[in-house]
Amino acid sequence: MRAGNEIEKSKRLLSLDALRGLAVLLMVLSGSIAFGGVMPAWMYHAQVPPPAHVFNPDLPGITWVDLVFPFFLFSMGAALPLALSRKLDDKGLGWICLQIIKRYILLIFFAIFTYHARAWVMNPSAGVAENLLSMGCFALLFLILSHITFETLKISTARQAIGFVIAVLFLSCYNFKNGGFNLNHSDIIIVVLANMALFGSIIWIITRNKPWLRLGILPIVMAIFLSGKATGSWQHVVYSWSPISWAYDFYYLKYLFIIIPGTFAGEWLVMAGSNKQTAKQSLKALWIGVLAMLMVVLDTYFLFARELALCVFATFFLAVILVYSCKRLDLPKVYQQLAGSGAYLLILGLCYEAFEGGIKKDPSTYSYYFVCTGMAFLVLLSFMIFESSGYLNKPFKYVAMVGQNPMIAYTTGNLFLLPLLRILDFENTLNLLNLNALGGFARGLIFTMVVALVTLFFAKKRVFWKT
Repeated sequence: MRAGNEIEKSKRLLSLDALRGLAVLLMVLSGSIAFGGVMPAWMYHAQVPPPAHVFNPDLPGITWVDLVFPFFLFSMGAALPLALSRKLDDKGLGWICLQIIKRYILLIFFAIFTYHARAWVMNPSAGVAENLLSMGCFALLFLILSHITFETLKISTARQAIGFVIAVLFLSCYNFKNGGFNLNHSDIIIVVLANMALFGSIIWIITRNKPWLRLGILPIVMAIFLSGKATGSWQHVVYSWSPISWAYDFYYLKYLFIIIPGTFAGEWLVMAGSNKQTAKQSLKALWIGVLAMLMVVLDTYFLFARELALCVFATFFLAVILVYSCKRLDLPKVYQQLAGSGAYLLILGLCYEAFEGGIKKDPSTYSYYFVCTGMAFLVLLSFMIFESSGYLNKPFKYVAMVGQNPMIAYTTGNLFLLPLLRILDFENTLNLLNLNALGGFARGLIFTMVVALVTLFFAKKRVFWKT
């Protein structure tokens, strides 16, 4: 995950960082609002409605919560060409391949360690000792993952090695009350990200100059998914095979439908930067950013409310206006590419909507991949227009700084803030807000703001976690 001074180098990268930061903060918010019957169903995953929050795989629709993970995946895909294209020129293919494997291993370790480092995993009836140990694990991750510019390579390597030894000793020696350490117990979100970082990077390198081949991979993945349930077939063998079930499953490759389109956005950003396309032209098209965001909001609402006819009509109508306006105003090519791709994928996703029982995050459907990816294109377009026109500069800056340090933002809540609240006996005070929808939302907002402030503190101190 990228860090450093790139935020000052390119406003387009600032917008991409802001998209990543927004996804992380919304992820934290969705997990910290009040649960139960005090808030409406659109504040949770569509398939886990209140008040019981029992998973219902037959319930179609999406909410804003269901967009968070795809947006993060899209930003990861877009970041691959931005990072790898420079490194391929400077370091060479061999070095890049070693770094890709290293990143995969570190992310799998991160998924396993951070799961077991949670106080309630150590002990379902966690007390002060477990919460303090959880905070200690949070501190330990700074030894393992921090990249500090003034350190020599020897000092950095020694620090990371010490951190790994301590982490392994913790996992192997601690007496976990729920049955002990288990490789199959991990943060599934991070495991998926690890697989997408690995396969997305490899696919992009192989198809760097063959974009049509990259797109051609997706129908093959789709075919194996659709045929993989036929026992006795070679597709079933490929679909079911896993040498390390706790680190890889073919099922994770479904998210290539988000990662691979994201790589195209990243390539367009690279080309726009090299061609020095000016962003000042977007001043006359500020309303296009509003229109793109409106499409995201309307589609999310209509799909959740199951107003499918209105959804299709509004999407087609607004998509035509969006694409035509971008060309009419002669906006930079990258804006037109983002607008056209977002509009097309939204329409494609709606054409798949009835397939697999309607759009769903869990189990995820092809409609879900295409719709969410189309929305990600449009949100990135909006962010680029708003940021380049000079609006919302400070919010963009702060959200982008969170996006530059996503691993800290993702971990702070579970390993630092929650244990601290419980040690200080302040969690019950915060839960007093759970009396109504406004209070339940305020609870999540307060929690998320504290996580953001902690992340910003380390970002300003130039302390970044990197894999």
